[in-house]
Amino acid sequence: MMNKLHGIIFAYLSNPDLRELTQHRNTCSIPYGGRYRVIDFMLSNMVNAGVSDVGLIVHANYQSLLDHVGSGKDWDLSRKHGGLRILPPFSYARRGGDYRGPMDALAGVSDYLNNIRQDYVILGRGDVALNLPVADVFQQHLDSGADVTVVCTPTLRGAPRSSEYVEVSESGRITALSIHPIAAGDQLESLELYVLSKQLLLSMVDYCAAHDVTDFSRGVLQPRLDSLKLIPYVHKGYVGRFQSVDDYYHRSMDLLDPAVRADLFNPQRPIRTKDQSNPSTYYGPSSTCTCSLVSDGCHIEGDVENSIISRGVIIEPGAKVVNSVLMQGTVVKAGASLAYVIADKSVTVNQGRMLMGHSTYPLAIAKGSVV
Repeated sequence: MMNKLHGIIFAYLSNPDLRELTQHRNTCSIPYGGRYRVIDFMLSNMVNAGVSDVGLIVHANYQSLLDHVGSGKDWDLSRKHGGLRILPPFSYARRGGDYRGPMDALAGVSDYLNNIRQDYVILGRGDVALNLPVADVFQQHLDSGADVTVVCTPTLRGAPRSSEYVEVSESGRITALSIHPIAAGDQLESLELYVLSKQLLLSMVDYCAAHDVTDFSRGVLQPRLDSLKLIPYVHKGYVGRFQSVDDYYHRSMDLLDPAVRADLFNPQRPIRTKDQSNPSTYYGPSSTCTCSLVSDGCHIEGDVENSIISRGVIIEPGAKVVNSVLMQGTVVKAGASLAYVIADKSVTVNQGRMLMGHSTYPLAIAKGSVV
C-alpha cells in the first residue's frame, strides 16, 4: 500500500523568531531532544509507514541539513532508485529571492513532481515534532474518499497569528479554515500536513503558477472548501511546534515528562537519526545528575538538574546546569552556573561565569560563542 505514497517535506522554512537558533540553519535542522534534529521526526514518520521515496525541498542555509541527512542511509533511504532526494530550487533560481509560500516552493521543483512514480503524495512540514502513524492517515484518506486529508490536533500548540484552524461539520467534512487569526477558537489546529493524489497536486501547482498564488491554505484550500472534499485526520498524540525561542525551550522541557517521551518515541514507530557511534557518557565521582536527558559521549563532573544535554558536552567540576538545554560540543568550565539557558553547538562558558534567563524568556547563546 505504501508504495503508492510519495513524501514531500518542506525543509526550507526558517522562522526569524527563533533568532540565534536559526542563524546557521533552517528550523528543521535545529537539534532537539539531545541526539535528534527536528527533521528526524517527519522523515521517520514516513519511513515507518513504508514510504520509500522522499523529497526535501530546500532553498537557502541548508548546509546543516545536508550534513545531517547525508544520503539518507540512517533512514534506509539511500537507494539506487528513489530514496531520499534533496530538492534545491531548480527552476526558481532564475527569479531569485526566498520562496513566498508552499505553492511557490512546489513550483520550484515542478520537474521533480512530474516524475513522481506514486499515485499519492503526503506533504509535510519539516519543523514539527510528532510521531504520526502515516499508514493510518493514508488508509483513512482512501477509505473516506477525500480529495485532501488534513492532519490536525485537538491540542492547540501554535501561536494563533502563526497557525491555522479548521471547523468540521457533523458529517466530518472541513467547512471553514481560519488562517493566522487574532485568537484561536474552539477548533482543531491544522498541522499543515496533507495527503492528496499526485494528479490533484500537479493541477494545483499549475494553477498557482499561472495565477501567482503562493500559499496552499489561503490560495488553494480556502477558496475551494465547497468544491474539494477536505477531511481531517485528528492526531491525539504529542505535537511539538517551534515558532519562537520560548517555544523551543518549552518543547525541550516537555521531553522530561515520561508520558511525552513514551508518546513521541514509540518503539513501534522508532524515530531515527544520524548515527555518530559516540562512547558512553562519563560521570565523575562528585557529579550529580537529576531529572535530565543526557546523550552519549558527554563528560560530566559538575551538577546537572532538569536539563537536556546533547552529545559531547563537557561540564567541569563545580559547574552547575539547571533548567537548560546544551547542544552538542558545549563546554561549561569549572565553577560556571547556568539556569534557563539554551546553548547552541560548540558554545564555551568560561570559568566562574553565571548565566541566567527565565522560564518565560530563556537566554539563547549563538553557535560557537565564547561567553
